[in-house]
Amino acid sequence: MIQLRAPKLTFWGIAFWAVMALGIVATVVRFTQGLGASTNLSDKFPWGLWIGFDILCGVALAAGGFVVAGSVYIFNLERYRPILRPAILTAFLGYLLVAFALMYDLGRPWNIWHPVIMWNPRSVMFEVGWCVILYTTVLALEFSPMVFEKLNLKRPQTIIKSITIPLVIAGVILSSLHQSSLGSLFLIVPEKVYPLWYSANLPYLFFLTAVAVGPAMVTIESFLSSRAFHREIELPILVRLGRVTVAALGIYFVLKIQDVLSYGLLSYVFTMNIEGILYWAEMLLGVVLPIILLLIPSIRTTKRGLFLASLFVVLGVILNRMNLSITAVDRYSGVGYFPSLMEIAVTMMIVAIGFAAFRLAAKHLPVFPEETHGEAHPPGRHPYEMIPLSSKEVTSN
Repeated sequence: MIQLRAPKLTFWGIAFWAVMALGIVATVVRFTQGLGASTNLSDKFPWGLWIGFDILCGVALAAGGFVVAGSVYIFNLERYRPILRPAILTAFLGYLLVAFALMYDLGRPWNIWHPVIMWNPRSVMFEVGWCVILYTTVLALEFSPMVFEKLNLKRPQTIIKSITIPLVIAGVILSSLHQSSLGSLFLIVPEKVYPLWYSANLPYLFFLTAVAVGPAMVTIESFLSSRAFHREIELPILVRLGRVTVAALGIYFVLKIQDVLSYGLLSYVFTMNIEGILYWAEMLLGVVLPIILLLIPSIRTTKRGLFLASLFVVLGVILNRMNLSITAVDRYSGVGYFPSLMEIAVTMMIVAIGFAAFRLAAKHLPVFPEETHGEAHPPGRHPYEMIPLSSKEVTSN
């Protein structure tokens, strides 16, 4: 007699389904009663949490795909290949969820296809839209070998392999364009943006933060997946990626100092209003602290230290995007926007879907490399290790 067992519910499982239930309720209200009934948005403040976090943060946090793919295929840095597929998967899911989140914010989401045929090449948003559409297509093609390999389809694998280099080059170009162009959106409203965040360097600042947070997200994904799937973390590779983050954040920090001095913003920096406090939080927690942590060898060469530093990088980018899209324009609008519970519920649901989709894909597709390849490797050493680290550092921290 077959005995059926009820699925075991864990804390995170219960939390996931609770978040999904709240998000579904909010979704029903949003698409049956409109934006007015489900959000705190208005004509004076039309962009809120769904743009600031779901779109601006979502695009930035998915930057690991083009950073790692470019390193492997363009710069021929083969040492990063073991983390390539997880980075591609994270980026692909990130862009799919960005498109999904955009459907909530658009007043008429069924018209989302209009930019495909209604061209406006003078519009920054048009350029961003086309770049996101094309790059998501590129990510789908870069992700497809995992599916073809699972299904044992040799011919499609061969075709994708033959066009991989052009795909990656196109992906890097498209990513660079729309990551920077998202910053350009705010250049056209200088009178509406609080001075601490307005800068002619916004396109470069957006690109630099994307380059910095891409490796940080790959590090966080590697740390969490190593715990979830009981696999060794690629610590030596991630240590090298941390140097990319330090370099990008260092250049970003210099440009921010330049902006403060050239625009005469010292009085704004030391004004402890809500804008000043959030600016200091963004710079100290998201830029200065991660640079310091990643420059300390005893921290950057341990998985917990690297994970902590990466969390602060991600926090800094989230603060930056939220500050620019909400805090920086809140004073000008004069309405005092704060997201509604339904806006928060939808955002939490989208994040939860991202985690669940990654776990599902990683469980059923060849996302991670095999831990061994039939060759002996030194005890205590990971087979993908590229720089000397002690066994204690790899496994105990």
